[in-house]
Amino acid sequence: MQLDIHSHRILILDFGSQYTQLIARRVRELGVFCELRAYDTTEEEIRKFNPKGIILSGGPESVTEAGSPRAPEVVFKLGLPVLGICYGMQTMAEQLGGKVGTSDLREFGYAEVKVEREDAFFANIHDRAGYLDVWMSHGDKVVTLPEGFSITASTPSCPIAAMSCDAQRFYGIQFHPEVTHTLQGEALLRRFVRDICACEDLWTPARIIEDSIQRVRDQVGDDQVLLGLSGGVDSSVVAALLHRAIGDKLTCVFVDNGLLRKNEGDMVMDMFAKNMGVKVIRADAVDQFLGQLAGVSDPEAKRKIIGRVFIDVFAEEARKLNDVKWLAQGTIYPDVIESAGSKTGKAHNIKSHHNVGGLPEDIKFQLVEPLRELFKDEVRKIGLELGLPYDMVYRHPFPGPGLGVRILGEVKKEYADVLREADAIFLEELHKAGWYHRTSQSFAVFLPVKSVGVVGDGRRYAWVIALRAVETIDFMTARWAHLPYELIEKVSNRIINEIADVSRVVYDVSSKPPATIEWE
Repeated sequence: MQLDIHSHRILILDFGSQYTQLIARRVRELGVFCELRAYDTTEEEIRKFNPKGIILSGGPESVTEAGSPRAPEVVFKLGLPVLGICYGMQTMAEQLGGKVGTSDLREFGYAEVKVEREDAFFANIHDRAGYLDVWMSHGDKVVTLPEGFSITASTPSCPIAAMSCDAQRFYGIQFHPEVTHTLQGEALLRRFVRDICACEDLWTPARIIEDSIQRVRDQVGDDQVLLGLSGGVDSSVVAALLHRAIGDKLTCVFVDNGLLRKNEGDMVMDMFAKNMGVKVIRADAVDQFLGQLAGVSDPEAKRKIIGRVFIDVFAEEARKLNDVKWLAQGTIYPDVIESAGSKTGKAHNIKSHHNVGGLPEDIKFQLVEPLRELFKDEVRKIGLELGLPYDMVYRHPFPGPGLGVRILGEVKKEYADVLREADAIFLEELHKAGWYHRTSQSFAVFLPVKSVGVVGDGRRYAWVIALRAVETIDFMTARWAHLPYELIEKVSNRIINEIADVSRVVYDVSSKPPATIEWE
């Protein structure tokens, strides 16, 4: 009988914190399955989920305001361990008979917390004797404990920085253990999830693969499955996973739109068709895409054209195949959680996210989405476990429209060819210098303006290439990467010397916000 890797599970109720998904990722990293649900999830849904413990997230609202979010009462009546983080601690206190007040001195950022009592949660966890370095982000604070609770940690401006009732296994902390700035955050979450909730580490890459393979087999049986393979991380992992699950019942369509990186089409075919034996149809649609893009310079119009032509090409290839009943997609867990979830707390509103959406009416498939429970970092881990190369699994994000949005203005083949070469040089030098994996996203941009240059004894009037490299954790904000001058100089020299159509290279020093990561 196959092990149920979902049997030990944690429920995270989302009150709208920007960090809620991070809590879930941290719990998963401990080897324990968890799901995010909205704070107003029904009692029936909570009982049906059958968690071994519940975490109440932080949130932007004030517990002191009328109508502010509250946890379902059943949370405190199930006999389960409960951990309240920030707002979660405050609503726990308020709902169990304590009191929350507005603080005169708000705490945002680093704080030193004094452990007042080593309960089951804090025992033997500290940075220095009796102290923890943590990350605070709050205005309100608990001012009166609920009955049966005791103070377990404090700061000078927040006398009740943590509280607990060991008898009921209820714990509240005003700081955020999920962020890396809280140095013992992982140890504290481990203490709650693994020790207090007694969850076993069943959620591992190897077991996720085994579970996913069985689910796919149960879902599709002996039917044929079609996958749009882009060469990106998600679709590549889906292809490898499905190939292991159903073998030659999988057919992939790789659409070559002429807007890929240098040699990317050949690399995808070599990896999947040649080395892994996956059935891959390569649809050469370069002329089709570039023809439709001719004369179009508006970024949004370009995106729509590229999306529409992709659907047309994919549908044309799908019609050639017989007996295909299923469409596989690389939907991942953050796609499943509605984009508004982290802002409104409505994390259980599911959106229909399809990588190959909008197929014509005459093509009807059922969906198989083997990654829909996984965060991106989990997708990468199982990609490695499936034998995909590290550089493929940890490659930088590449936009759906490809070079179409890295060529400013009108897209032409000659521009794409220049950009491909420049981009390849940039990435090659980043790899050589050990900087590729130290940046989160790096690429070249083609600027449709000409600049005078001097090459040898002659003048050159040619195009400008911009280099972009950023460092980020969540891609919501990003800092331009402070690459060594010598590295930028080497990349610039190579691009100008090796590409006759480029006379100038510039480096983008804009952070996000106000700038976006991509230029279009």
